[in-house]
Amino acid sequence: FEHSSGISIKGKTRVHRMANKELKRLLHLCALSAIQYNPEIKNYYNRKKDEGKHSMAVLNAVRNKIVLRVAAVVKNQTPFKNNYKMAA
Repeated sequence: FEHSSGISIKGKTRVHRMANKELKRLLHLCALSAIQYNPEIKNYYNRKKDEGKHSMAVLNAVRNKIVLRVAAVVKNQTPFKNNYKMAA
C-alpha cells in the first residue's frame, strides 16, 4: 500500500499490517524456486524479462500463477497435471 493524500505520495509502499507476511514470504520463495527449476515458469520469466518488464513485476506474476494453480487444484480436488511441452 502506498501512503498518499490527494496527489502527494509520501514514502515507500509497504505491506498492510493485517497481511499474512509469513505466507507472502513463503510464496516469494516458491516463486524463486519455480523460476529456477520449473521449465514452464522459467521460460515465462525469461520471456517477460526480455520484453523489458521489471523483475519484481514478473516475480509478482509468477506468484499469481502459483496461487491460481493451487486454487484450481483445491477447487477441482484433482492432482496437478503438467501439460507443458516445450516448442521445438
